[in-house]
Amino acid sequence: MADNVESQERATQEAARPSQPDLVIITGMSGAGRTEAMHTFEDLGFFCIDNLPPSLLVSLVTSDSIPGGTADGRRHLAVVCDARNRSYFRELARELVKLKAQGITYRIIFMDAADDALLARYKASRRRHPMCTDNHMTIAQGIQKERAMLSELREIANMVIDTTDLRPIELRRAIARAFEGGSDQEGLGVIVYSFGFKHGAARDADIVIDVRFLPNPYYDPDLRHLTGLDAPVRDFVMGRPETQEFMKRWKSLLDCVMPGYVAEGKQQLAIAVGCTGGQHRSVAIAEATGAYLKNQGYRVHVSHRDLSRADIDKHTEGGR
Repeated sequence: MADNVESQERATQEAARPSQPDLVIITGMSGAGRTEAMHTFEDLGFFCIDNLPPSLLVSLVTSDSIPGGTADGRRHLAVVCDARNRSYFRELARELVKLKAQGITYRIIFMDAADDALLARYKASRRRHPMCTDNHMTIAQGIQKERAMLSELREIANMVIDTTDLRPIELRRAIARAFEGGSDQEGLGVIVYSFGFKHGAARDADIVIDVRFLPNPYYDPDLRHLTGLDAPVRDFVMGRPETQEFMKRWKSLLDCVMPGYVAEGKQQLAIAVGCTGGQHRSVAIAEATGAYLKNQGYRVHVSHRDLSRADIDKHTEGGR
């Protein structure tokens, strides 16, 4: 993997570059994985545009109409620029000067692959190479023409990714490590939420766990109108021998399946924890599950789907 990714950091960019740049320019050889790279940036929270002429870069970055934004207050954009003629490099060079003058940070990713690999991919896809539009050139000749045309662009790239022997999942990991940082676990966003079966099943979850077998705090008058976010209910649920045995096995199951999701390149995972009404047991277990996964290095968000229904359930027997 390391042999396939050449990082060529530019001193002029390094001093001012934030953890993520304002703009990522994805370019390189046709068939080398530009589209897959763009999809990865979409998963990282970038606003992405395909096939943007270089002359529009500054207008794009400075436009107030671009949606999105991240926790650091910046908008992060990724564009795929398809080099179809020799004037492309001159246009791009002019725009990069303008970007730098305005304090806009950027990085250029050049997607590359060996000629034989590119040739095989085009033959397998049966697509026309963009250099062969006049039918006077073979695919191999088109690849050679494009490589010569892009040689200067490759030289100024901040990162060259050779996808000759990379599977798509390996390409996604390489980009995520370079632009997101952190561990592989942090590349998987986990949503843990509680719900009540009486209010409907969890239809959008990847994993659903039913905790209705645990003792129900609803039947304790002092706990009935509290929720799993309150310490007395949490202590009741988590302190029971049944819960302690369940949590031991539940954590073992998570330890088994979570690395598999990471290895497969899954970007988001939803775990739903259900009890009868979604007020007591599922809330406490969802909170404990979220805390455990955060401690394992995953990016976790915990929510409670039916907690707002407490007043509706107040007079429903066994409703929690």
